[in-house]
Amino acid sequence: MKRDSSASDSPSATTPDARSPRLATITFAIAPEKIAAFKAIVESYDNLATLRTEDPRRHHLKLYFSADCETEVRALLDSMRQRFAIRNID
Repeated sequence: MKRDSSASDSPSATTPDARSPRLATITFAIAPEKIAAFKAIVESYDNLATLRTEDPRRHHLKLYFSADCETEVRALLDSMRQRFAIRNID
């Protein structure tokens, strides 16, 4: 079997890049009926953050983002805090 030269075990694929951003997260809860609207707003900011469900029974959500963007992400959350009744979990 011929080995592909772009295999995932090449040094560049296994060695973390010193320039790669650190990942940060914020966990919070909002009412289930507001999750779709919240997600649409977050996703309208290209490449700012990714929203995932942390605990679907409790409606806990987690934002994943580059630590370099933390100021922008927190400002966005603060601007939406009252409208979506955001409750921090962290």
